[in-house]
Amino acid sequence: MLQLYRYIELNPVRANMVDDPANYTWSSYQVNGLGKISSMCTPHPLYLGLGSDKQQRQVSYRCLFTHQVEGKLLDDIRKSINKGMAIGTNRFKLEIETLTGRRMKAKKFSRPEGWKKDKF
Repeated sequence: MLQLYRYIELNPVRANMVDDPANYTWSSYQVNGLGKISSMCTPHPLYLGLGSDKQQRQVSYRCLFTHQVEGKLLDDIRKSINKGMAIGTNRFKLEIETLTGRRMKAKKFSRPEGWKKDKF
């Protein structure tokens, strides 16, 4: 979950809109990393686990942003977004499928069983 926070809150940096996520007004980074008060944000339990008090959590949260989201994680997030699929463990995906009635795992691409190409 925190990796997804990083991905989302670093989007304006990747898009060269700002040089630091703290400078983007429309994200929750200012709430989670800088302590800005907002009635629209509710702290996630994983965020609360970053420290025993507000200041510790903010420092820990800011430390998550010292590097960009790259490599396999970035690819996995983008593939999931592009396909409209949940990202997470198989158990999490199954829960989402159960709640929404939508498939959360990509289908295998192959020809139907028994399909045979006609010869000319």
